[in-house]
Amino acid sequence: MRVLFVGDSMTLGSAGDFTWRYRMWQHLVRTCETPFRIVGPRTALREGSHAYAADDFPEEARRHLAGWGLGWLHHAPEVADAVTAHRADTLLVSLGLIDLGFYTDPVQTEANVRRFLLAARTANPGLRVAVLPVLRNVRAEHDPEFAESCAHFDVLLEKAVADLSAPDAPLLLASAPPDWDVARDTYDGTHPSAEGEHRIAASFADALHQAWGIGEAYRRPDTE
Repeated sequence: MRVLFVGDSMTLGSAGDFTWRYRMWQHLVRTCETPFRIVGPRTALREGSHAYAADDFPEEARRHLAGWGLGWLHHAPEVADAVTAHRADTLLVSLGLIDLGFYTDPVQTEANVRRFLLAARTANPGLRVAVLPVLRNVRAEHDPEFAESCAHFDVLLEKAVADLSAPDAPLLLASAPPDWDVARDTYDGTHPSAEGEHRIAASFADALHQAWGIGEAYRRPDTE
């Protein structure tokens, strides 16, 4: 299994972050019986930093396709090349907040979701993709119009996943972390705190386990 993380700044992380990518890698190491590798064209955090909080996060497991301020709009033209170059067969995707906040409305964003998924399949027709709904930030708590935009997009995302999923190329809509709390689960109103990182990783881990039999249900390391 060759796993490619795709996302925006919430997936990328900044200097001093663990990142949910690290939490997910830890989980797969502990529970996944299938040999796996994390793949992707990049390893750095924001502004090229490599100052991850975890000393035990090996460079080869830091790979990703994420970027600060990047959304479905930006990843759709590049995902096929990344899948081809790194022979990815499983994508874990967390996107949408940036698109809706700065670039596109829900309908336009959903069109870019479809562009992304179809492009990725040109590189690997049997690609598996798990997608997370939009994670609300502080703006959604104080801007009803933006909150409605996020909710509208999540409905469209669910339909796109259902429309495009196929037995030989399954798409999976993971459940958003339950009771996501901006105050607890982010450190600045948007980007995940350590608690938020665990919750995002748990959403993907539980979805992979329940739908595809990959790994186990998520649990935190005993050392925490």
